[in-house]
Order: sequence, then structure tokens, then C-alpha cells
Amino acid sequence: MTTDKKSAETRPARAAKAATGTGKGPVPAAGPVKIPVPAKEPLKGAPATPAEETQKTPEQASIHASKKKAPAKKESGKPAVPSGEHEQHGKAGRPFWSGSITIGLVNVPVRLHTMVRDRSFSFRLLHKKDGQPLKYDRVCSLDGLVVPWNETVKGYEIRKGEFLVFEPEELKAAMPESDRKIRIDKFVYYLSLDPVYFESSYILVPDRSEEAYSLLVTALGELGRAAAGTITLRTKEYPVVVHVYDGALVLTTLRHADEVTPPHAFSILPSLPVPKEPELALAKRIINDLAGDFSINDYPDRYRESILALIDRKLAGEKIVYEEPHPEKAKELMAALQETIATLGRK
Repeated sequence: MTTDKKSAETRPARAAKAATGTGKGPVPAAGPVKIPVPAKEPLKGAPATPAEETQKTPEQASIHASKKKAPAKKESGKPAVPSGEHEQHGKAGRPFWSGSITIGLVNVPVRLHTMVRDRSFSFRLLHKKDGQPLKYDRVCSLDGLVVPWNETVKGYEIRKGEFLVFEPEELKAAMPESDRKIRIDKFVYYLSLDPVYFESSYILVPDRSEEAYSLLVTALGELGRAAAGTITLRTKEYPVVVHVYDGALVLTTLRHADEVTPPHAFSILPSLPVPKEPELALAKRIINDLAGDFSINDYPDRYRESILALIDRKLAGEKIVYEEPHPEKAKELMAALQETIATLGRK
């Protein structure tokens, strides 16, 4: 059984190495103290969500040309692509968790792999004067001194500027038991699940348990069911569902009920006006005219493509000029519906 590991993080060829603080974890500290509110920076070892355990692949692109570093070579006619852009597509990374799916006395050993990659760009913040990356330190809001990791502790703000300090041993008492099990307690119809509670999805791979894994995939698929239960990842227990996707088992973590704001919490919604019949008829016609099957490939990441092209132009020495778009005038609802119908009719 392997231990939890974060998958390797890829970095673009042109991105400078991130400057981060180093040091050791927090040490014990005494009870409540009243101090000014410090800057909001996560302490090392703070509880993490599954998203923090996923394989991170931020595309950090620096478009500042420095004399110390020559621009990377690129193919003619193609936008600049950060390192790792193509070689990781469709390839499985390392598992970050291993354990068993537990259903009564049945155990199916599995490994958990990241399924979703964040391919959004993450620009570095640079010093405008010399184009070098900025470094962030842990600065005490009281004396202005930089605090090393081994002098930090965790605290919960109970009142403005007053914190309850916790020692590491005290926090361990509240941590859920991590027994390397996905505990299944019921089977539900997958289509009955409300997607608003879905958080992150991970691929489950058999760990020398192909026969039992295949049995579970087939049974769940034929019945249209999903297994509901819990899993502990690092310091938090999550409700999860294990369901069949593309011939494999996928584990999706769920948000807790109090983490989702219901629509009726907004006072304006219950008092919505009843639509007028002519407008409702036009709205239904527009919906029917645009009806079709959904494919995620119909929605490419245009912002990402634009940034890649922008980097390419910037490296080529082109001057970037921003043109302010002209805002469209707001139209009366019926007129907007009628113009939309006319536009669809010309297509």
C-alpha cells in the first residue's frame, strides 16, 4: 500500500521558479492571546481539500523579456505552448491515495488518481522595475518582522483581533480516522444525485483486484446505481459517490449540505412575475430552435487560446494594443426575443 503523494507539478519553459518560504511545521503555543489581525496567509500543514491533492498543472507564463534569459524556441506559425502542454494530455499520473472500497465484508483494493487538471494560466507577479518575481514572507502584523515557519502556530479568531491558539496535539484529537477505506453504506440511483453537490472527481484504478473491480463496474452499470459513502483525505472526511464512467469507477467528492446556498435564501426569487404568454411562446421557440445534444468539445477554452497567441506575439516583439469593445444597447424584452428569432431564421 502506498502513502499519499502529490503528483508532480509541471512548469512552463518560460516560467521562473517560484520563490516560496521554507522551514518546519508549527510548534506548540500557549492559550488565548489578543493580537492585531495578521495578514491572511495559510499556515503550513493547514487542512486541505481534495482539490489540493489533485495533480496540479498551472500554466505559468511569463511574458516579461529579461536580458538574463533568452526566449524559448518555438515552431513557426504556432502559438507558444508551456512545457508539459501536450505530453501530459491523456496520460495517467501517479496515485496520491491507495486503499479499499469497503462494502460490508467485501474489500476492493484501489488506487486513487487525479482526473481533472486545471489548465488555466497563472501569471507571476513581477517587480516592474527589473522584471524579477516577487517573494512573499510571513510578516508579523505587530512588529513587522519576518516569522520563520517554526515560530508559527494555528489559531481560530473568536473575536476581532483575539485568537484561540491550538497546539498540534489538540488538533489531532479532532482529525477524522484515516483508515484507507472508502466506506460504502448504500447504493443510490446515479441520476437522482443533485450535481450542485458535486465537488471533485478522481479515477479509481484496481490495485491487483481486477476481478472484483470488474464485477463492481458491471453490477453498478447494469443497475444504474452509484455507491454512496465516505472517505478521509488528509485531514477531512468527505461524503462521496462511486459511479461508473467510461468503463471505469470514478469517485466524486460531495459538498456538505451547509456548504450550498439554496435558491430560496434569496428573497427576490419567490416573488418573480408570471411571464406573459407572447413572450413565453417566443422563449420556448428559441429554446426549441437551439435544442441539441451536449458536447463539451463544443466549448473550447478561448481565453487560454488567446493567451497562448498573446504570448507568441509578445515574444515576437509585437506591440499589444487593446481596443475597448463597444457595449450593446439594452433592448426591451419582446424586441430582443423577436430579433433573436429573426437571427436564428437566417442561419
